[in-house]
Amino acid sequence: MITRPLDLASKLRPEPRNFDWLFFVNAGLLVLFFSLFGSRFVLAPGLPLSFRLPAVAGAAVQARPPTHVIGVISDQVIVTGDGLRKIEELEGWLGKQAARTKSPLLLVWAGEDLTMSLLADVVNAANAAGFEVILAAGEPPARQKP
Repeated sequence: MITRPLDLASKLRPEPRNFDWLFFVNAGLLVLFFSLFGSRFVLAPGLPLSFRLPAVAGAAVQARPPTHVIGVISDQVIVTGDGLRKIEELEGWLGKQAARTKSPLLLVWAGEDLTMSLLADVVNAANAAGFEVILAAGEPPARQKP
């Protein structure tokens, strides 16, 4: 009597024997919300974005606000505002974007370990589509005087 003074366990209703219809409604709504309001990046596998930008003196001085930004990880993975692209799809996507924008300016995030031929392909595709290209770079660390 001291350990169970209110006898709450006897007042609970029994567990249902099977899933009732509300479970299926909840599951359906979850699927609907993920398909309508979910981003293609939310449930996608992680991308290796651990690249470092090259360091260039005066990079912050030459900075201008771009109209479009892409991240080039490899020839199979180019991250655009609309999702992942391959190098073959990039020129068509850039052409559509340049047609909608007055004086398009493209900022390319490319890591230090990217090959020069791939970077040249991206710049050529952007120039063919009508973009002016800026390569993202960071300021080198300031030297400390001893």
